[in-house]
Amino acid sequence: MRSSRWTPIAGWAAATATSIVLASVAILPVLRTTAPQDGALAQLPAGKTDSFPAPLPAVTESKAPAETAPTTQRPRTTAPTKTTTTRPATTAPTTKATTPQTKTEDGWTVTTADDGLRTYVRSFQVEGGQAVIKMTSDSVVTLVTATPAEGYAVQKVQDSPDNMAVYFNETNHSFIIHATWWDDRPFAEVSEIGQ
Repeated sequence: MRSSRWTPIAGWAAATATSIVLASVAILPVLRTTAPQDGALAQLPAGKTDSFPAPLPAVTESKAPAETAPTTQRPRTTAPTKTTTTRPATTAPTTKATTPQTKTEDGWTVTTADDGLRTYVRSFQVEGGQAVIKMTSDSVVTLVTATPAEGYAVQKVQDSPDNMAVYFNETNHSFIIHATWWDDRPFAEVSEIGQ
């Protein structure tokens, strides 16, 4: 049995028609809403209520006897708005914020934080490239950046947090920057191997 080439188009048309019907049924309750919420017209600026049609009276079924006395309704008043002031969250007693102190020692830029931790940063330039090394007074050595020169490759070797070597290598030739935390201060040595 050979299928018609119109079958996919007929399926698409049926699916489209079904989705339109379902969407219309789903939105119908919203479209039937006729009156604005209580107080909606009262919130408009003065003189602007004429641009909106008057709400239609609501239809309700009453099962009360026909001879009931009319009731009087008190006018609605809006409750005064309560203004709350929020205070920022309190933290520990405020201490005078100070900027870290910066100085230079033996070619290292030294920054001392409020907690006393000293950070040492230094840039090393060799023929094989450039490296920026950082050390902290808690004996941690890190490589910030390493950029090899043309024809060189960079390699980092670190056997412990307080001891690191950066190699700039080319065939049979290397520049080594060895950095370690020693005797409560940073120590760095540059060497060249090969030719």
